[in-house]
Amino acid sequence: MAALETQLSPKQEHLLRCTYQVLAEGGLRHLSLQRVADRAQVSKGILLYYFGTKENLVLATLRWVLARVARRIYAAVRRARTPEEKIQATIDAIFVDPRANRDFYLVYTDLLSSAARQHRFQELSATFRGIVDAVYGQIIEEGVREGAFRVRDVQEAAAVMRALVDGLFLQWLQEPDPEATHAQTRERCKHALFTYLRGS
Repeated sequence: MAALETQLSPKQEHLLRCTYQVLAEGGLRHLSLQRVADRAQVSKGILLYYFGTKENLVLATLRWVLARVARRIYAAVRRARTPEEKIQATIDAIFVDPRANRDFYLVYTDLLSSAARQHRFQELSATFRGIVDAVYGQIIEEGVREGAFRVRDVQEAAAVMRALVDGLFLQWLQEPDPEATHAQTRERCKHALFTYLRGS
């Protein structure tokens, strides 16, 4: 997770939070420095002073939000004891709230789209993917050691776990009433993961 962490002043964090809100509302395509400046109640010059370019601002914002998600998952896993509890805690930490999840996955899909085309976004996406896969892998490896999970390849299982989580989120985003189906999707995710990890 240290790969995502950066030291930020309260002012910088405020600017990143506002950028994230603008990204969640309108997407990367409609993001402008002026919109962010208006949301943060600063001049465009302040954004350029702290971040230099729009791309740097976007990358810093994505890094900031991904670090927050990674910290939340780490904290949830640390509090749990057994591998099964760690899986439950991880999914509960990811499925936090319909609005928060909607905002995150809309911004995250923008990152993935940019990563397919631009090297700097690709590096950030790969860093986050590596962190998530490492956390999932540790939980799965512990579960295999204790006889709770039956998988042949831990790294492959971590990638499958990420695919199940992300895939179910993408389906959930397309629901006519995502708020009403949020809890059901979270439980469906847990069921799918345990079915896969237990080899049943």
